[in-house]
Amino acid sequence: MPYIKTRDGTDLYVKDWGEGRPVVLIHGWPLSSDSWDKQAMALANAGFRAIAYDRRGFGRSGQPWSGYDYDTLADDLADVLRETGATSDATLVGFSMGGGEVARYMSRHNGQGVIGAGLISSVVPYMLKTDDNPDGVPEAKLQEIAAGIQKDRHGFFPSFFKDFFGVGMLSAPVTSDTIDWAVQVANMAGLKPILACAQSFGHTDFRGDLAAFRVPTLVVHGTSDNTVPIDPTGRAAAKGIAQSQLVEYDGAPHGLTVTESDRFTRDLLTFLGAAPGGVSSEQEAALLQP
Repeated sequence: MPYIKTRDGTDLYVKDWGEGRPVVLIHGWPLSSDSWDKQAMALANAGFRAIAYDRRGFGRSGQPWSGYDYDTLADDLADVLRETGATSDATLVGFSMGGGEVARYMSRHNGQGVIGAGLISSVVPYMLKTDDNPDGVPEAKLQEIAAGIQKDRHGFFPSFFKDFFGVGMLSAPVTSDTIDWAVQVANMAGLKPILACAQSFGHTDFRGDLAAFRVPTLVVHGTSDNTVPIDPTGRAAAKGIAQSQLVEYDGAPHGLTVTESDRFTRDLLTFLGAAPGGVSSEQEAALLQP
């Protein structure tokens, strides 16, 4: 079942690896479900069912003209859960923009079928700098992103991903091949989805959605995230979610699922193991095996 059709007729590309309790992985902007491959493979090896899909407009999914607001994106997530049958004991894990889909699903769909959540380098609860959100990202910086993409998207992304992965900041940065891969994946997306989703994640206020998190929630964020600063997002989300656990990665950039891949995958497994039906020690030992 590589594709499912949403309620508005959009085709979404879905990966469904392994067997066991479902863990649904929602990718960040402007990537695709391929960005979760290492974690998805590790989770499947550890006895979980890893489900990852390409957001509408990105990767191999359809590119409709509309539907890039978070209400529609949360409905897409609900459709993925329904079509894959992951409707009773799922854990939703959203990276960056994907955290917004998790938050809006929890409020708009009342967290139906969800037993746990993860917000990883997430934009939740609010990125934009306002009078009541002084640590947020200035509107001018968000407009610079949109202008750079409109002017020369192919020239914009190489520089963007260097900051995304902390190149020039980390003692052991990602390789140029990783940057090239990320640019290639980003270039699979349509221009309309790229711009519309940037508008959505930069301006959607999820503070009212936090009360809908009534399940254990893992919040992971890098303290040196220059793409989605930790204060108005990770730290604020953990403060506003009753059953949250905040794990800060000191000095880590935005793309910590790559730069801190082994640590993050172990932390994710530890979190999943704390829920009913957790993994055995043998499964944990197999987590990072190819």
